[in-house]
Amino acid sequence: MLRPMVISGLTVDPLTNSPIVILKEVDGERTLPIWIGLLEATAIASELEGIKFSRPMTHDLLKNIMGVVDVKVNRVEVCDLKNNTYFALIHINHGGREMSIDARPSDALALSLRMGAPIFVAEEVITKSSQIDLKAEAEDKSEQGKKWQEILEKLNPEDFGKYKM
Repeated sequence: MLRPMVISGLTVDPLTNSPIVILKEVDGERTLPIWIGLLEATAIASELEGIKFSRPMTHDLLKNIMGVVDVKVNRVEVCDLKNNTYFALIHINHGGREMSIDARPSDALALSLRMGAPIFVAEEVITKSSQIDLKAEAEDKSEQGKKWQEILEKLNPEDFGKYKM
């Protein structure tokens, strides 16, 4: 069974400093925290706050492309949770044909905000989320992964609009 939810806000995990998007049930009190990347958190926060950049960001570009080719996003669905990783589907319609596209929840949520598409979460995911291992570590422990983590942690949302190509 799918539960309708909305993005109730963003926060930061005090232990890992990772952004967390909080989904809240439309007709209930349950919430679902999903740990996401800094860039995806910026994409969600900028849309929630109505911040527009001088050039299209990735999710805005996708929205523009979908508009040009007449693709409608019917809904996004957080559909599974395996090994502390959430999975999502973007359900679209193109020319009367319904399709589902695998996506990271953060990307699906950022797109749903831009397209005005409803968000649903599988009941099983809400149940499984209470069993998440909060002590799990990042998968990329290489020196390169650590360097990228440091760079991303130091970025501010204002930094995204100041560099010109």
